[in-house]
Amino acid sequence: MEFRVGFGYDVHQLKEGIPFWLGGIKIEHTKGSLGHSDGDALIHAICDALLGAANLGDIGLHFPDTDPTLKGIDSKLLLKKCVELIKKEGYGIGNIDTTICLQKPKVKELIPKMRESLAEVMGIDQSQVSIKATTTEKLGFVGKEKGLAAYAVVLIKKI
Repeated sequence: MEFRVGFGYDVHQLKEGIPFWLGGIKIEHTKGSLGHSDGDALIHAICDALLGAANLGDIGLHFPDTDPTLKGIDSKLLLKKCVELIKKEGYGIGNIDTTICLQKPKVKELIPKMRESLAEVMGIDQSQVSIKATTTEKLGFVGKEKGLAAYAVVLIKKI
């Protein structure tokens, strides 16, 4: 059985007065994640990890921010498409491990909902999706609440 590993990373600016989507769910907060799509940095990191593992490029190649049809798109649709792309190459998801770097809001209590949402979109069991959250102890752009970062590692396997 062939296994492959992929890594994804995404950063988005936080801005007042826009919706905040993270891990496929809408979070109540005064700031939201700025992006061409809905700005869901966690999903974008997972997409990059999946595409990278299957040697299919990155999210910008498949869903460029210059495409007006993608303006404001629900990132769950992008994730679903990435899963279809790796399946077309003969791969299935083994597991996904992610980390969200965010000073505020605290998202620990929301992680089960995120896992449920992401697993449903990808057609996998929640036990295959790990989400962790951390702050940067008020250091850097994350600590100053100017943005957030998300990291993802995936294991895919030939099916």
